[in-house]
Amino acid sequence: MIDEQSKIAVHDTEIKHLQKDMDKLVEDMEEIKKTIGEINKILAEAKGGWHMLMVLGGLGAAVGTAIGWFIEQSVSK
Repeated sequence: MIDEQSKIAVHDTEIKHLQKDMDKLVEDMEEIKKTIGEINKILAEAKGGWHMLMVLGGLGAAVGTAIGWFIEQSVSK
């Protein structure tokens, strides 16, 4: 009878430790979810910035080409 009670006490202690570990894992997962959300937000903002840089680069290339063409036409006359 005493042996069974000591086994139950050991199992109870082990269950408490397991529950504590599970609670810590849940907290860590919530923190990871928040961090991933912040990373997604930053990446979305960066994506918009890259699009703007590409547009500006394209416009710069077009203006540079137009100026080059104009200079070439002016010199060849």
